[in-house]
Amino acid sequence: MLDLETDELSAALSELNGKVTEDDPYIQGLRVARNRPGVVRVVLDLKAEVKPQVFTLPPVGEYGYRLVLDIYPAVPIDPLAALIEQTEKKPRQQEKPAEKVARLATIVIDAGHGGEDPGALGRHGSREKDITLTIARRLKDLVDAEPNMRALLTRDGDYYLPLQTRVDKARKVQADLFVSIHADAFVRPNARGSSVFALSERRATSEMARLLAKKENEADLIGGVNLQAKDSYVKQTILDLYQTATIDYSLRLGSSVLKRLGRVNTLHKPQVEQASFAVLKAPDVPSILVETAFISNPEEEKRLNDEGYQDRLARALLEGIRDYIAKHPPRPLPVAMN
Repeated sequence: MLDLETDELSAALSELNGKVTEDDPYIQGLRVARNRPGVVRVVLDLKAEVKPQVFTLPPVGEYGYRLVLDIYPAVPIDPLAALIEQTEKKPRQQEKPAEKVARLATIVIDAGHGGEDPGALGRHGSREKDITLTIARRLKDLVDAEPNMRALLTRDGDYYLPLQTRVDKARKVQADLFVSIHADAFVRPNARGSSVFALSERRATSEMARLLAKKENEADLIGGVNLQAKDSYVKQTILDLYQTATIDYSLRLGSSVLKRLGRVNTLHKPQVEQASFAVLKAPDVPSILVETAFISNPEEEKRLNDEGYQDRLARALLEGIRDYIAKHPPRPLPVAMN
């Protein structure tokens, strides 16, 4: 139960009921009503015991002060323990030596921004979140048509997704590659060209890369993520051993994609750049962030809204991924024979 000191039962508060879906793991329902003069009460009906965390966020962009309520399970799920339990339940088949079989490469495609975070805005009203989702969907269709690949989208609609959640989704499906799609803006309207970025453990390779990473990482301020919460991956020291190798493979993927993008659009920089992008921090998934073009450039904004150009961009991304997979195919899985 949460009491808000306000004289107004706003439309945003009144519509909260419809925001809870049936498959929500923790919330059964939500009720909002005026409790007494000057107080609006929000009541959450829960499905299980939870640990709530309430915090405030300062104004950022077009948003004012905000109150955020995060709900965590009282007993956190241990994915490793669940995996071990599942493995132990499987019948063991050791009658014949295991043989290797090929598998599909899983490509997670991340459409940048979404929901209350529109991303960069073009001079003619284009929103980065719409452009990125359109290109992501086109790329998914192309990847799914490949015989040795499958694609998954981090979001397939206009809703906000925290940066860490995007990373978590890629790790949970054991993605082979993670490709985040963007179309950023710059203070100068003549800035143009495509760019590809990989993670840097140290410093950005250019001032623009540093500023871009800072801007993209601030998406969680708009979406209302508690930046004081501890990153669970930081505690898993062993994952740090993967990071250097993962960055190396990310750079290889980035180079393949950048080469193909150069046949569709001018390149802003001729090499893959690096910066500390939060969305690229999966320690065991090669990850890149692609700036398809500058939406702040009127000419590039127009092209980004052209279906033919969107298709050429998506195909260039596919070809870059295909080039990388040809050199670094996913490891085959061992399958026990009966």
